Amino acid sequence: MFEEFEQYLDPAYVQAAMRHALYERLEDGTYYGSIPGFQGVWADEQTLEDTRAELQSALEDWLLIGISKQEDLPEVDGLCLRHPKASA
Repeated sequence: MFEEFEQYLDPAYVQAAMRHALYERLEDGTYYGSIPGFQGVWADEQTLEDTRAELQSALEDWLLIGISKQEDLPEVDGLCLRHPKASA
């Protein structure tokens, strides 16, 4: 669905955002992860490794939606994502 926008995903941007991720172990033993500044991007999995992988997937999906809607996306460590301009 968002394949045409994948070219605008910068792996350096994604990795920079992931370096800001916060993780916690919940009472039930699962892990929760989120990234400050990326509202609604979170993951909850059985292991920390699975939580990291799911969080990155959620982030990438969130970014693709934002790019497709030409929304302003957060700057991360001086990095910004470009997106296609609206057609006139």
